[in-house]
Amino acid sequence: MSEQLTPTELGTKPIGRLLLSYAVPAIIAMTASSLYNIVDSIVIGQVCGALAISGLAITFPIMNLSAAFGAMVGVGASTMISVKLGQKDYTVAQKILGNTVMLNLILGVVFGALMLIFLDPVLLFFGASNNTIGYARDYMVIILLGNVVTHSYLGLNCILRSAGHPLYSMLCTILTVFLNVVLDVLFVYSFDMGIRGAALATVLAQIVALLVQAKLFRNKNELLRWKHGIFGLERKIIGHILSIGMSPFLMNLCACLVVIVINRGLMEQGGDLSVGAYGIVNRVAFIFVMIVMGVNQGMQPIAGFNFGAGRYDRVMRVLWLTMIGGTLVTTSGFMLGEFFPEEVARMFTADEELITLSSDAMRIVMVTFPIIGVQMVITNFFQSIGMPKKSIFLSLSRQMLFLVPCLVILPKYFGVDGVWYSMPISDSISVVTAVVLIIIQIRKFKQMKTI
Repeated sequence: MSEQLTPTELGTKPIGRLLLSYAVPAIIAMTASSLYNIVDSIVIGQVCGALAISGLAITFPIMNLSAAFGAMVGVGASTMISVKLGQKDYTVAQKILGNTVMLNLILGVVFGALMLIFLDPVLLFFGASNNTIGYARDYMVIILLGNVVTHSYLGLNCILRSAGHPLYSMLCTILTVFLNVVLDVLFVYSFDMGIRGAALATVLAQIVALLVQAKLFRNKNELLRWKHGIFGLERKIIGHILSIGMSPFLMNLCACLVVIVINRGLMEQGGDLSVGAYGIVNRVAFIFVMIVMGVNQGMQPIAGFNFGAGRYDRVMRVLWLTMIGGTLVTTSGFMLGEFFPEEVARMFTADEELITLSSDAMRIVMVTFPIIGVQMVITNFFQSIGMPKKSIFLSLSRQMLFLVPCLVILPKYFGVDGVWYSMPISDSISVVTAVVLIIIQIRKFKQMKTI
């Protein structure tokens, strides 16, 4: 086994240098990924109008639900692979790859088919009105037809990072962004396909990236590669993947439920344009959340490998550095949302009422951004070292235990502003909860006398 094929550097190289080498490609990839979502929104808003943005916002719960299943498999599998590589158990790591491919195919087809069958009732339940359901339907039909591609592409990208190829993962994502932007311009502007064109551009870009990934995993010189005998589903491996991946699954599932409550609350208190304002605010906040996720993805293989190898000093080092990085990112989001909200909103729409609603909401929602990076990093850290219960608890507490009650209670007293106030209040409580849990875990590491 050549050193080139085994990511042993995770246990030997300086943590700061490792985190940069793994996180920077992931950050670029996640930033690029969020940018093509924003490009979709900008193109749709500028070409199709303010109600089209509201229609796109209605699709967020379905997108989150799809992402929940994709993250459950992708994150669970990549964490297992990192740990198995740290333990030098290459045979099981290979089987995890095969099981991941099959699970993504199965879940991608089943989820896409079910959503297509019940699409209109689902969209209405999620807060669509007669004015917005047409836009939401046109977009989601195409996205759901390509759902199996999305699942497979995202799952393999997670594995590329854990297998020691963060650069390839980044390049695949950048490829999808470049193609998506080009096809957006072609389909929406040149071919006048409207919101359908934006959806088709997304799916076609991911198909091309998936083909590139498939070529890489067929390379016989790779440690992890497709070969006969690894694609048979094994109950034990699937159980571990789903167990570890349960935290991001529940996080995305909760995000789906929360967006439903938010959309319905905004629709009831403010109407279609308030839903559109949330669509804009969510896209802007999503940039910084995705960048922190990129930092977390850089941490994940390092923390998983060293935890598997029993190097708790290195585990703690990467945690501290990741928390600092995450905080810097979310503080940048705070600066943008507080000082330049009108300029940002104007990128998405020319509708003055929607610009005003979006900028006011952005100031409220992003006021606690400087501290939420810590919560995101800690949640991912527990997941990365194979402690899914703690990660699940933090995911659930932030969205279900704190945010949903606020969304139910505050609008009764503050109207539509109560929906916006709910987000920073619940974020603040969740940060305190995460800090308490990580302090307890650090004390346990110190008791092992390895730090």
